[in-house]
Amino acid sequence: MAGGLGTVKTERTFCRWLAVVLVLAIPPTAQAGFTTTPQIVAQTTAGALTCMRWMPIGLCFWLRCSWTGCSVRTSLKVGHYNPDLVVSAYNELGGNPWAEIRATLGLAQKAAATGLLGALLPVPIESAGNRTEGSAEQRDHKNMVFREADAIGHPMGTLAGVAAGVGLLCQSQTKPFFPYFPSGLDALSWRQEVPEIFYPASWVPGMREIGTWPLQTWGSVHPRTGWTTQAEEPKAAAINAQRAGDIVTRAGQPHVYVPVTGSGGSGQKVWPPGPLVEKDHRTGTWQMLVPTPELTCNVFGTNDLASMSGWGGGRVDEAGDYAWNLWRPYKCCSRRGQWFLFDIDWFSYPP
Repeated sequence: MAGGLGTVKTERTFCRWLAVVLVLAIPPTAQAGFTTTPQIVAQTTAGALTCMRWMPIGLCFWLRCSWTGCSVRTSLKVGHYNPDLVVSAYNELGGNPWAEIRATLGLAQKAAATGLLGALLPVPIESAGNRTEGSAEQRDHKNMVFREADAIGHPMGTLAGVAAGVGLLCQSQTKPFFPYFPSGLDALSWRQEVPEIFYPASWVPGMREIGTWPLQTWGSVHPRTGWTTQAEEPKAAAINAQRAGDIVTRAGQPHVYVPVTGSGGSGQKVWPPGPLVEKDHRTGTWQMLVPTPELTCNVFGTNDLASMSGWGGGRVDEAGDYAWNLWRPYKCCSRRGQWFLFDIDWFSYPP
């Protein structure tokens, strides 16, 4: 009888979660260079069928003991991608295209960057985006453009936690709305090549390229600053997003940020994803939110030489502001005992 009540309670919890998701799946009203939390949730839900890649991949074995004795129990092991972060690349300091983040974090970034580092930097703190390197009279590098970038915890982390409680989804490492990397608070490192210049990939051609070097490359991950040399604006913004994702998924980087760490909730055994690697869908994929909401996820660095419009065609924002979901792969199983024994995999994940 107790087991039956538990099953009913689990089904009710899942139904409530599903109802919330269906309500939030109402198509959003798109607006160039601008998005809101409900729109992000709706776009994420609409793209979940192709981006999540949920599948059962094995079994976990647990040892459960009570005063009557011990027994071995099993739970289903699943794999899927979570929308961990909303990563934005935008023009003006504090001008994140995510409205709620701009209204809260934007002022803090301006105050920190202007008050603490304004006098130390050789370039104006407030200028970004369309500003290119060189004086107004002589632009030596017209394609070298600077942008801010933020990596913020995805707002659907709470919903994923509800589903994780019934063993359907893995709990994310990230916390909703948490600012893991606001470039305005990392103003010095994000604007200067020191200490990034000491990474070999910063000066050795072909290392950590987003694309295929030398014939088809969008740009290099290093140096991980806001400066990019790329003629196509959407690709330049994508490079900034890749760099921000690269920073936050690694510990001990020479930047002001909070690394994405943790192993999920206490009710699960979670195998979290590793660091983000360019061109490797097994470490993370991107879903565009701004300016063109997309329902599919891909990696950056697509070979578009044979395309008439190129990858950036149809993705240019007039304001120069861009945002993506970063989906990352997780594996997990629900806790069925006090001690985890071992697991078996039917399939390799991510595929």
